[in-house]
Amino acid sequence: MKYAEEGVQYHIGIKKGDVGRYVILPGDPKRCEKIAKYFEDAKLVADNREYITYTGYLDGVKVSVTSTGIGGPSAAIALEELVKSGADTFLRVGTCGGMQTEIMGGDIVIATGAIRMEGTSREYAPIEFPAVADIDIVNALIQGAKDLGEKYHTGIVQCKDSFYGQHEPETKPVSYELMNKWEAWIRLGCKASEMESAALFVVGDYLRVRVGSAFLVVANQEREKVGLENPVVHDTDAAIRVAIEAIRNLIKTDMPE
Repeated sequence: MKYAEEGVQYHIGIKKGDVGRYVILPGDPKRCEKIAKYFEDAKLVADNREYITYTGYLDGVKVSVTSTGIGGPSAAIALEELVKSGADTFLRVGTCGGMQTEIMGGDIVIATGAIRMEGTSREYAPIEFPAVADIDIVNALIQGAKDLGEKYHTGIVQCKDSFYGQHEPETKPVSYELMNKWEAWIRLGCKASEMESAALFVVGDYLRVRVGSAFLVVANQEREKVGLENPVVHDTDAAIRVAIEAIRNLIKTDMPE
């Protein structure tokens, strides 16, 4: 492994000193440049596979953004290699589908925990171990959303490995399981469905680092099912700005007295 010999992480292509302790984690590589525009003096430091990394500054503190690709396996790789490179605080910014009817496209969902209906976290922890967001990051995201006047929701999100298992469950051989569990998650008050947070929360606990998540709600299939207005929103800028404010809040609270 050529990268390992040079001290450069094999998948994400960075080394110690390339990133700050605070890292925003979008799934989409194309979103990294958009996020980096909120940094001061941002520079592209790595571009390999689905992993693109920019590093700059917020309030004089070094911060970074690294894309993870879609799903738990690639997100866990990014987290492991970023921790090896010196980062310790991670804010996933992504998209989700709303699950409760009061949640609409354009809202923000801040995850307090995640349902481990995916495979990656099972290779780190027994299924009895919960996937829970770091409380400091949750509080920083809530404050960020409040400061920006964004409509937000907090609670459990569902993490899955199959996008079309969510959106076309009736077509799958295990439709009986997918549809019955989906109904259970809704009855339990699950706020939204996405694909990375369960893995990130569990791997973060194992690595003793802080991880949290905030999402733009793209749409809500449950609103559509019952004939309610179901706006479809793709602009992630509101979720990004909430994450930027959250990092600023964390920087303030992390500063020594």
